[in-house]
Amino acid sequence: MLRKAVLLLVLLVLTAASLGCNTIRGVGRDISAVGDALTDAAGGKQ
Repeated sequence: MLRKAVLLLVLLVLTAASLGCNTIRGVGRDISAVGDALTDAAGGKQ
């Protein structure tokens, strides 16, 4: 049962992510933004 719940959650997250990024370029921008946010949160410089 837990395995099915985790699989459903993963599928929902992937679906939401694909709807948010309409193009490959959009995915790249999102990944870059997450990396920038993590770097800023860690106190690093780019």
